Amino acid sequence: MTRQKGKRLMLYAKDYVVFDLETTGLSPTEDEIIEISGLRVREHEVVEEFSTLVNPGMPIPYAASQVNGITDSMVRGAPDIGTALTNFFEFIDKDLLVGHNIHTFDTNFIYDSAMRHLGRGVENDYIDTLYMAKSCLPELRHHKLTDVADHFEIATEGAHRALNDCRMNQLCYERLGELWMKKHPAQMSGGKGIGANQNVAGINPQEAGEMNCPRCGGMLMLRKGKFGEFWGCMSFPLCRYTRNK
Repeated sequence: MTRQKGKRLMLYAKDYVVFDLETTGLSPTEDEIIEISGLRVREHEVVEEFSTLVNPGMPIPYAASQVNGITDSMVRGAPDIGTALTNFFEFIDKDLLVGHNIHTFDTNFIYDSAMRHLGRGVENDYIDTLYMAKSCLPELRHHKLTDVADHFEIATEGAHRALNDCRMNQLCYERLGELWMKKHPAQMSGGKGIGANQNVAGINPQEAGEMNCPRCGGMLMLRKGKFGEFWGCMSFPLCRYTRNK
């Protein structure tokens, strides 16, 4: 499946919504969302919270409950996914989204659920703090959210509940953002950071390890191909832009 999602960016923004999901399993096409939470951030400060359990219309597998602690009885009176997503989309509006491991997990769940239950896509651009953590903290052996939080001495109690993970991730993102700005001083800290269609001015791509695609605004990543290293857009196959190193 090719999802018409927003672009994955790598920048330090002052205004955004950090979000997290809990689900019945790992497959966006077969499993369901059972909790959605978000924090609206303005000028680096949390100004509003959103959180709801979701009735998935199916029994929650025991293995999922063991991870997140959410049971069938807890979601019995919760809204269905259509209602929960509608409320969530009203909350995020067109904001930049931030989350951990959302590029391959949460955004796929949100997109597939929105298409399946509401017949709409999700075009918000987003920042995955997993990639930012790997770039800023290469010394860590693992880059799970709790690993990053432990590194910054941020409390991890209540992990694997969506709102708690949002709070943890927001603090981690702010710390990662500070490290990111030190690595990339050319990025403007005003506004929302580098826009979706702007290049990272003044940053040597070989030093940065990544930059924005001039065609679609997504991330360019240094890759290895048959004939050596090259720059390729992370939005592939929607965008097939490449350039020589």
